Amino acid sequence: MSTNKGAFAPSAPPPYAPPSYSQAVGGVPPQAPFTPLQAGAPTTVVTTVVPLGSQSTHMICPHCRAEVDTTTKTSPSVVAWLSGFIICILGCWMGCCLIPCCLNDCMDVEHSCPHCNSFLGKYKRG
Repeated sequence: MSTNKGAFAPSAPPPYAPPSYSQAVGGVPPQAPFTPLQAGAPTTVVTTVVPLGSQSTHMICPHCRAEVDTTTKTSPSVVAWLSGFIICILGCWMGCCLIPCCLNDCMDVEHSCPHCNSFLGKYKRG
């Protein structure tokens, strides 16, 4: 009589149920049937963080829930002001010290919703 270590006895159930075919191949697991909300029932709003960059970002506004491309407004960053100050100390005070305030690489970018004009976030340089 040979004993097979690690094998289950025919009468013992497996330690877990195997996944369905759709779960095993990466499909979406079955969902519960849709039931409409009752009037006055609390709702849950799930928001995700959208990374903001130096360019306009496509997102859903968390305030008005409109799908928008953000409007951007630039302003000189701390890096621009420090660079201008150092250029001024080095002797270029007649206007060259303002060059960093004109470069896009030295600007902070504020994002807002074009639909409701609410502030969405700020991308800071440096």
